[in-house]
Amino acid sequence: MSETSLPQTAEPSVGTPGEQMQGGHAGHGGTSRAGLAIGAIGIVFGDIGTSPLYAFRETFSGANNFSIAIDRLHVLGVVSLIFWSMLIVVALQYVTILMRADNKGQGGSLALVALLSRSIGKSRHSWLVVLLGVFATSLFYGDSMITPAISVLSAVEGLTVVNHRLDPLVIPIALVLLVFLFLLQSRGTAKVGALFAPVMIIYFVVIAGLGLNQIVQNPDILWALNPWYAIQFFITDGAIAFLALGAVVLAVTGSEALYSDMGHFGRGPMRLSWFGFVMPCLLLNYFGQGAMISGLPPEQAAEVVRNPFFLLAGEEWRLPLVILATVATFIASQAVISGAFSITHQAMQLGFMPRLSIRHTSETEAGQIYIPVVNWALMVAVIILVLTFQNSSNLASAYGIAVTGAVTIDTLLMGVLFVGVWKWKWWVALPVVIFFLIVDGAYFAANLVKIPDGGWFPLVVGLVAFTLLTTWARGRKLMRDRMSEVSLPLEIFAKSAKNSAMRVPGTAIFMASSKDGVPSALLHNIKHNKVLHERVVILTVLIAEVPYVDEAERCELHDMGDGFFRAVLHYGFMQETDVPRGLKTMQQCGGEFDMMQTSFFLSRQTLLPSDKPAMPIWREKIFAWMLRNSATAMEFFRLPTNRVVELGSQVRI
Repeated sequence: MSETSLPQTAEPSVGTPGEQMQGGHAGHGGTSRAGLAIGAIGIVFGDIGTSPLYAFRETFSGANNFSIAIDRLHVLGVVSLIFWSMLIVVALQYVTILMRADNKGQGGSLALVALLSRSIGKSRHSWLVVLLGVFATSLFYGDSMITPAISVLSAVEGLTVVNHRLDPLVIPIALVLLVFLFLLQSRGTAKVGALFAPVMIIYFVVIAGLGLNQIVQNPDILWALNPWYAIQFFITDGAIAFLALGAVVLAVTGSEALYSDMGHFGRGPMRLSWFGFVMPCLLLNYFGQGAMISGLPPEQAAEVVRNPFFLLAGEEWRLPLVILATVATFIASQAVISGAFSITHQAMQLGFMPRLSIRHTSETEAGQIYIPVVNWALMVAVIILVLTFQNSSNLASAYGIAVTGAVTIDTLLMGVLFVGVWKWKWWVALPVVIFFLIVDGAYFAANLVKIPDGGWFPLVVGLVAFTLLTTWARGRKLMRDRMSEVSLPLEIFAKSAKNSAMRVPGTAIFMASSKDGVPSALLHNIKHNKVLHERVVILTVLIAEVPYVDEAERCELHDMGDGFFRAVLHYGFMQETDVPRGLKTMQQCGGEFDMMQTSFFLSRQTLLPSDKPAMPIWREKIFAWMLRNSATAMEFFRLPTNRVVELGSQVRI
């Protein structure tokens, strides 16, 4: 299994919405702490911010296999569970602890794995760390499909509160909004993104005010701050209380996204946004929903609990609230889709995914990207989810497993972080990790009962994504190993070739995946064309296990003599691999490149079946399919189309 170590690769980079708004190197320069905190409200907190639409409701009236009595004990118990879940999982585990674990300012499962791999090296168990991180990333794709579907559906379902006769229009309206959302991606979201923060601030203020209004009328709900009511819920109901965790956890969905988006705003501004604004607003709304329910007679409470979020508002304000909530879920979905683009780009850069076509939707901000295949795959999956599950309560059964699975994996990686990076004593780290594993593991276990009712969907998506990611990483390693076995050292080749071929004016750049040996394109060129350019450069693009590489460290150039050079361009896994732009920095490294006098030679490998395959035949077929359908290096490295020559070669693995 050691082959699953984090690979060095010559593949791309992207940012998510926060980077889109701020731009550049995580986007902190020139922006105040308060400005970044406001920007984070619009971009980062949409997912967790729209959870009040369905989290409290699903605990009592969701499509589950248990029934919770609507009385003071259970309302206080559920609200107490939501409060302490938010405090322990989001505020303590992610915002307070994991946000300290940044990889040069970046967060998220892949960034954390890169940090751990760099710190613990090639130890005996390093492959397990990589596999855990890759699986957490794979689960994100399931989450990114369900989040837009459940968020938009739950908001549009508010129309039935305004007028129950609008029920037949819910699914068509939701589908139109979702399709429009995915069509919007190719145009970029910079202009729309400028409206995100003001809209989300209005949304949070409104839901906080609605909740506070109910708390004032029924302040008894504040007893839920006491954890004893959560404990009493378990003492009284046992298994039912445990199963209720599967719905309660919906209140903390989006917590992993907070960590992933840390690099776009910085931990300080995000903590300011969370503790100073977002968390209080969310808690006021949850407590308000509980106050409203607990203050009603049992028969009326049973009716109201079916959609308490919208019933917090008076009848004349419900339609505006539906519109506001719909816009908020639109923004939350946009952030998740952009996050899928970002995580895909990171996976490509770190060698877990083949090159995909990436379009830059801004001429000035490299972080604004669009990946067509990811966008359309998500759109099809979301449409299928809406048509299959029909309503947000049914979708809630599919929601949660992906999130709790990723959170549990992050807890395990956190243990490695404590001991391997922060150098805690094991007797200090172990109790902390066990505490969080008990909490996160309980949520994950409670969600396992949802598997027959839809929980299988994110698990299947996660397993498929995990298989593709690991198959590509393994196949690329085998292919490079086979190619290196037959490659010649450049020093020997340069001496033997200098007098055996005609030299022609100009520069030839041969792209190579390895720093060692002669690329097959160069061998094929001299074999068939029998010429060499005056300057021959073997260029390798290497992706470091850090998000950014400074311009001063971008390039290295080695003169091999006789007009041959070995060049390397270094990028971080969050950076765009623009080779022509990178070559301009080579002027400081002893070279100068005129694109009109430079030709790029690329190798295109064709996979042949092997008599003794190094991996199962089904995985080899998957790898061959991914190789055939990957984007060309010309597109990926942004090479000038009229200056590229592609030469094929055949490889057996």
